[in-house]
Amino acid sequence: MGMPFSFRVKMGQQEIEISGTREEVIKTIEELPSLVASISKAFESTKNREIAFTYPSVSPSSSCSEAVLKLLETDWGRQARTLTELGEALKTNAVHYPSTTLSGVLSWLLRKNKIKRWKTDRGYVYVLAGGKA
Repeated sequence: MGMPFSFRVKMGQQEIEISGTREEVIKTIEELPSLVASISKAFESTKNREIAFTYPSVSPSSSCSEAVLKLLETDWGRQARTLTELGEALKTNAVHYPSTTLSGVLSWLLRKNKIKRWKTDRGYVYVLAGGKA
């Protein structure tokens, strides 16, 4: 069996990732012109529509840092998340902290090596540190 291989492409606000063996991904890339046409058509149907976001439910926490860690431990949190996404997920769980507090907590968790951060075109993103992310 081939080694896992991924290819990611971004078209405007939409992003697609192709995963499989290297051979499967290359074969799919060869078919990309027809796939892109189909995908573009599919994305057109969602254009100008509001997209509903779903966030994970987490149990009540005693602190902002605990709430953030609980979010990042979920399947949703395994994908790198921005400060805005984390803030919205907290609000959805009726956990209200100002973005300045959340930003400070993320910096503290980073210094404590509880989370990792890196800069992307979306801004800084966060995931759990270690093998959990």
